[in-house]
Amino acid sequence: MKKILILTAAFGDGHNTAARNIRDALEHVCDDVKVEVLDLFETSYGAANTLAKKAYLGMVQYAPQLWGSFYSLMENPVVERNLGSFTRLANALEDIVHETQPDAVVSTYPVYGHVIRELYRDHAERPFRFITVITDSISVNSAWYRAPSDFFCVPNEATADVLRSNRIPEPQIKALGFPTNLAFAQRTPTPLTSPVRGVQRRILYIINTGKKHSGKAIDRLLDLPDTYLTVTVGRDPGLKAKLIERSEKMNGRVNILGWTNQMPQLMLSNHLVIGKAGGATVQEAIAARCPMIVNQVIPGQEEGNARLIKRMGLGAVAKKDRQVADWVEEAFAHRASLWTEWRRNLERISKPDASLRIAELILAECDRTDRRRIALFEAGARPSLPRAPSVSRSEPKMLLCDFHIHTNYSDGKLTVPELIDFYGHHGFDCICITDHLADPRRLIGKLSELANFSLGQNQVGEYFEVLEQERRRAWRKYGMLVMTGLEFNKDGYTRKSSAHLLGIDLKAPVDPSLDLAQIIKHIHSQDGLAVASHPHIMKSEWGKNTLYLWENQGKFAPLIDAWEIANRNNIFTPIGLKNLSFIANSDFHKPKHIYSWKTLLHCPKEPEAIKDCIRGNHDVAITLYRDLGVAPAARRGFGAARPADPLAHASPGLPQIVNS
Repeated sequence: MKKILILTAAFGDGHNTAARNIRDALEHVCDDVKVEVLDLFETSYGAANTLAKKAYLGMVQYAPQLWGSFYSLMENPVVERNLGSFTRLANALEDIVHETQPDAVVSTYPVYGHVIRELYRDHAERPFRFITVITDSISVNSAWYRAPSDFFCVPNEATADVLRSNRIPEPQIKALGFPTNLAFAQRTPTPLTSPVRGVQRRILYIINTGKKHSGKAIDRLLDLPDTYLTVTVGRDPGLKAKLIERSEKMNGRVNILGWTNQMPQLMLSNHLVIGKAGGATVQEAIAARCPMIVNQVIPGQEEGNARLIKRMGLGAVAKKDRQVADWVEEAFAHRASLWTEWRRNLERISKPDASLRIAELILAECDRTDRRRIALFEAGARPSLPRAPSVSRSEPKMLLCDFHIHTNYSDGKLTVPELIDFYGHHGFDCICITDHLADPRRLIGKLSELANFSLGQNQVGEYFEVLEQERRRAWRKYGMLVMTGLEFNKDGYTRKSSAHLLGIDLKAPVDPSLDLAQIIKHIHSQDGLAVASHPHIMKSEWGKNTLYLWENQGKFAPLIDAWEIANRNNIFTPIGLKNLSFIANSDFHKPKHIYSWKTLLHCPKEPEAIKDCIRGNHDVAITLYRDLGVAPAARRGFGAARPADPLAHASPGLPQIVNS
């Protein structure tokens, strides 16, 4: 079993994006691997790290020149010599290396190389291979390469030249490309008709900054003939609502999206992308062979990204917002001759399989790790941690379950991958992700969608696709079952007119505008569970109560499979007294909510067995979950035995082929 630790930091999207994509590639190409992505700044410094991230985002948005000066300061020799002086972080890394004994450590943030240099300064050998993945192009801060590394992976030859000029030995430089999403390597790019006059010219406009003038920028773009826009605004409900209202009369030429997981698909299906010169965005555009027009460059690392686009002829850099439309018009003029040239240049340098190339390098280096040369931790220095037992599917056991969980697809704080890792580290056996889906016919439903409190109607398909991908990873990495669900919101103006209904283990979307009885019928047609979500007064939580299902239990009790007897820190005994089937859930929105009521089931770890247990109301218990002191290495996922994938859960109607 190869064990790989990837270190990242949340100061810019590129570092985390690269780390996640490398992890996904490693798990894709190798069955015998355990990978963990850790942000040691977050775990070591907590509130101070949060404050630092806010300061970084504030400087980038409101004082970019100040950030540029700070970025340059990292190249000062005095500052550089002290980059390894993060004591708390170094201690945490030392403990992790001992506990997990990784074969390779990968860094996507420059400080880690300096910390590792200090940690092993007095030792002859590192107990792992160390690979640095540089996420910047051309304007590479020297902090990236001044600390030793077995290899430096860079996104392109222009960046490799920077390292060569700074005397990094040629064999250590690997110009493998930027590790983008596997979707770029796995999907054949959509054949795009040349954007000549009379053809739909599809443009992806990513709004990160410059939000105040974005409406005018859209108007100028739509003045161009045959232009169709997809606009992403991230998590800014006010801007989203404003732009939707502004574009209502555009005859379907504008599609406004909030936060989305589908950036690879959008890049692959548009002729142009407009956005700031962020590392991840620029590299994804290159992987998608989608010419880019940059509308903002933050001093420091983004200057190199913009320079790359200009030097390689991959698009254009607009110095002012009003120049963006001019560049678009020029790109499509003369039978799209300039666009065709940009596209040709992109096809020459694009490396959409970079994540896979980097993964292959890392795995090859794992085979070179010599366990006999571990200098820091000699055999017997500390007791080794026990390996997790194999998972048996056929043998009943007590399963720790949570069937009511929200991600940032609605009003949760964590992304789907972050949530999978969070619950996996805490040792859960089965979870169901149930993001809000509001009734679009109701005013409150419309408002909640605009405010990103519930799934957008145009994101439901994406939601099911992402959960299916993560379901497979959760089972492979943690032996944890993940079900796809939805929380159907029927919000009225009073608590007695409001109902929330969980659909658990859904195989396909269900129309939220149907009435509750029809929604339950569709849930059951997919062999899912219909659960009355918090149908009671919750005294310890803020928010409107949802009592409609309880007030009308004569009508709904025969239809509903279970009632939520406990939610977060509330418990509702009348359900038990009425002998109704019950479960308990956290109604998870942020990490601290995991410490709440949960369901315990005594049955095999199989979807059908779990649902039968709940329907039949047998071998069901509830527990108030608390941190039981799980060993740190176990929480990180290293060393756990991999169970067989329960194929019966992959798709309804398939034969049940199971490896016991």
